[in-house]
Amino acid sequence: MGMGRKKNRAKQQDLWVASSEIVTTPGHVFYEGLNAVLAAEKFDQRVEALCGKYYKSSSGRPSITPGTYFRMLLLGYFEGIDSERGIAWRAADSFSVRKFLGYDLVEQTPDHSTVSRTRRLYSVPTHAAVMKWVLKILRKHGLVDAQCVCIDATTLAANASMKSLVRRDTAVSYDEYLKQLAQAEGIENPTKEQAARLDRKRKKKASNDDWTNPNDPSARITKMKDGRTKLAYKAEHAVDLTSGALLAVTVQPADRGDTTSYTGTLDAAQSEAMESHPAGIEEVVMDKGYHSGAVMVELVKRGIRSYVPEPERGKRKWSGKAAEQRSVYANRRRVRAERSKRLQKLRGELCERSFAHCYETGALRRLYVRGTDNVRKRVLVQAAAFNIGLLLRNLSGWGKPRQAQGKENAALALVCAALAFAHRVRAVWSWATGFPPTICPEALPPARRQVVFG
Repeated sequence: MGMGRKKNRAKQQDLWVASSEIVTTPGHVFYEGLNAVLAAEKFDQRVEALCGKYYKSSSGRPSITPGTYFRMLLLGYFEGIDSERGIAWRAADSFSVRKFLGYDLVEQTPDHSTVSRTRRLYSVPTHAAVMKWVLKILRKHGLVDAQCVCIDATTLAANASMKSLVRRDTAVSYDEYLKQLAQAEGIENPTKEQAARLDRKRKKKASNDDWTNPNDPSARITKMKDGRTKLAYKAEHAVDLTSGALLAVTVQPADRGDTTSYTGTLDAAQSEAMESHPAGIEEVVMDKGYHSGAVMVELVKRGIRSYVPEPERGKRKWSGKAAEQRSVYANRRRVRAERSKRLQKLRGELCERSFAHCYETGALRRLYVRGTDNVRKRVLVQAAAFNIGLLLRNLSGWGKPRQAQGKENAALALVCAALAFAHRVRAVWSWATGFPPTICPEALPPARRQVVFG
């Protein structure tokens, strides 16, 4: 086989190309299936009814349709694109995505500024309504049981830098504040090394009570999973332990403790659980970071059985805390049972899976929007996309375009292997009987034909 050269590839491009001759990818098959699911559930009509109140007249520059806007955010999840600018570039570059969004080859796809403006226009409840609509579809397919739920949280890096911190009281930058401290210690013109040495000895030097970022005041200083200190938000998930569906997601300050933040997430999950069962959530599974006497008492008042491992606190005094003691001891007995071990295993599997899909492969671990409301909008649509992927995986086995690619190649390989085997069997039969075989190599694609028949 000779080596291909660029000069041999140079040729005059055709002036007109039939759309049927354009090469498609496995992702094209996936997005066609996704559009079929959305069309069957009348997605576009529903979101247009939700967003009609934001448009007052037909004058002015035409905007993108609500269905296109939400599809572009879904695209960020399925393609693993973190920013709206990257989503807009991908939409302009891909034939498959163009068709998924409803744009012809000659039409201009939406710019990232249009997507950002539309996001700012639609409210948080509108984005939450899209997630509720997806959960309604999951219930229709029997994918939401919601009687046993796990809750866990993770941190998302904010679109703000620690270098831009200023004092809340005086608005002085961090470097200027260190310079003032050094001058108070008798160092007139401190160097960076001297300021750093002086800063190293201070305690609680990065307190959220003292410092803020003027570019994103809602972001909070916290320690990330990798040990670095950054400005971040806290995303908390409530996941159905029966199907893995994401029932609720809340965005909260990163410095808010687990024992305080869980109530908002549990309330949101409970409202969805009531749609499936009148009793709502019956069991909740959390890690030991959520354990406290007040949490155990609150769960008992809600009529929910808890499975929360208890951290080592030593011997406790229960004088005047009879209700708290009963709640903590009941939880302790349940945690020691075999059922708790199974549920904790599911919690580690399903909650971490939702984090991995939404924030790692879904590329939302690093945010490119600012403000709690904007972060909530992105996270809500990301959660809706995760649930749509769960539905698609249940219906077709393909949860993302890359899975469709693997499935299609595997199916093609299986068909080609079957054809090749039949061709060889019939060739032997033809040699023995004198009759020609009925399967020819031309029945296979060129690439497979070369591998199978040489």
